[in-house]
Amino acid sequence: MSGKNGAIKLVAGNSNPALAAAIGDYLKTPLTKAVVRRFADGEVFVEIQENVRGADCFVIQSTSAPANDHLMELLIIMDALRRSSARRITAVVPYFGYARQDRKPGPRTPISAKLVANLITHAGADRVMTLDLHAGQIQGFFDIPTDNLYASPVMVRDIKDKFDLANVMVVSPDVGGVVRARGLAKRINAPLAIIDKRRERAGESEVMNVIGEVSGHTCILVDDIVDSGGTLVNAADALLANGAKDVYAYITHGVLSGGAVARVSKSKLKELVITDSIQETDAVKAAPNIRVLPIAHLIGEAVARTAHEESVSSLFEDLPPKE
Repeated sequence: MSGKNGAIKLVAGNSNPALAAAIGDYLKTPLTKAVVRRFADGEVFVEIQENVRGADCFVIQSTSAPANDHLMELLIIMDALRRSSARRITAVVPYFGYARQDRKPGPRTPISAKLVANLITHAGADRVMTLDLHAGQIQGFFDIPTDNLYASPVMVRDIKDKFDLANVMVVSPDVGGVVRARGLAKRINAPLAIIDKRRERAGESEVMNVIGEVSGHTCILVDDIVDSGGTLVNAADALLANGAKDVYAYITHGVLSGGAVARVSKSKLKELVITDSIQETDAVKAAPNIRVLPIAHLIGEAVARTAHEESVSSLFEDLPPKE
């Protein structure tokens, strides 16, 4: 495949090789041969084994756990490409780690999202492509073009296939996610409810109140990240206590750290649907109520449009059907 900026080269790190391969299959472009391994002391070694001079290079790498290792892989791959005279380098980061540290919540705390943005830029990226940023304003942390893609078209298609929309209610698990939930609710013409919760400490949440009449509805919780799973489990309990018929959740990034998978498996959630922006673990594969939606066609189409200097924003109106 070629674009307006020369031949297309897809380079993958070790964070999510399955997604990278699926994007390559969608674009009918094999992944560029590269070695990304560790020295004995854990340092990252990268060698690009194909000519990339003058090429339009896309580096596919989520900064998921172990976040620091995968971030360093991304930076070093881009440095290798820059020193190999690539014409343009796009960092394709489906899951952008450190996005939850986007402001100073207290004195003497970092804004790590800005630091990571600076690192990616100085490592050689000419543009960035990511998916459902935790905070949209992080786009402004970059001084290079940044495309924040949305998983909602993929989720909407799945919801329309699986549910009777006449009985569906979309629910935001907290006040901060209302805009995201409202956008999805509008796409399927469903009512909206909100969970009002108070977080006592990081990783824990206490549901306080359900805003909206959920009785008799099939509720769909919508959010960008599920980490410990505590918020979703508590929200499902609160919705069912208020008369909801069933509770499902559609979350873009399945971080699912610690005992989150076990917590979700034992919960009253009918099903948790996540995308493969983060490579699924064996525990996720074995979980009876967790399902993974593929997003390779979404990211692949965005890559193709970027390579051909076409509109990416229009992708969310006319996303081609998954094959």
